[in-house]
Amino acid sequence: MMKADSVPPYHALMWPTLIALKQMGGSASNEELLGKVVEIEAISEETASQLHSDQRQTKLNYNLAWAKTYLKKVGAIDNSVRGVWSLTDIGERMTPAEVAAVPARVRKMPSARRDGEDRSDGLDADDAGGLEEALKAERSPPEETWKDRLLASLRRLPPDAFERLSQRVLREAGFIRVEVTGRVGDGGIDGQGVLRVALLSFQVLFQCKRYSGTVGASAVRDFRGAMVGRCDKGLIITTGTFSSDAKREATRDGAPAIDLIDGDQLCELLRSLKLGVRTELVETINVDLDWFSKL
Repeated sequence: MMKADSVPPYHALMWPTLIALKQMGGSASNEELLGKVVEIEAISEETASQLHSDQRQTKLNYNLAWAKTYLKKVGAIDNSVRGVWSLTDIGERMTPAEVAAVPARVRKMPSARRDGEDRSDGLDADDAGGLEEALKAERSPPEETWKDRLLASLRRLPPDAFERLSQRVLREAGFIRVEVTGRVGDGGIDGQGVLRVALLSFQVLFQCKRYSGTVGASAVRDFRGAMVGRCDKGLIITTGTFSSDAKREATRDGAPAIDLIDGDQLCELLRSLKLGVRTELVETINVDLDWFSKL
């Protein structure tokens, strides 16, 4: 029996994943799929916000990534390079009993099929091990990845240094006139900038939250209250995660839009902008023995 407040394991999320894709017209982004599964399973906000031991994503998101991985291995779902998941004909026809048998089917596959394929399924490319890791994910901590090391470093930064980093990120991403204000009593607004898109300009206020916890809906509401009438859009950057309620609040109808950048997205931004993160290509040298044999 699973405790009422416990996060469903990956195998319990596979069937809801298929149901969610069916209800969403056969395709969904990672975030849309997560939100729909939470709705279908009636997962509480407290449960959905529980952090995984890597401190950069929720446990639910981690387990759902494994559920998608297993379903992809048996051809039930597929994903594009843009991170959109789609239901296949196989997945459309699967029954709950067939889905329950998926883990056993995958474990019987040759290791090359289980472990040698691409990892564009929502799991970090640096995670160690094959699919068997999902079976013990709840019992043993994952290996430290580059994102873990980066986020640990970011969380040790003084508040003003993290604000300057956010300023640099926005500048590198195309913002102009980016200023860090950080005035006390300003509703949590840490800075402002202007985003130029073709002939249009948007005034953006941003807030920096440097911690490992989950940002809730109340923080988004408070930030929106401080930005109303002062800008076109808002942006919250955190080294933690955002709760499902916070994400819904950020896109609530009739309210000024607020974009959210969590710790995982911040890591990817720093990597793509080459800010403190360097990607090294390892040269592989192969000797062509057949070439020598023909001399």
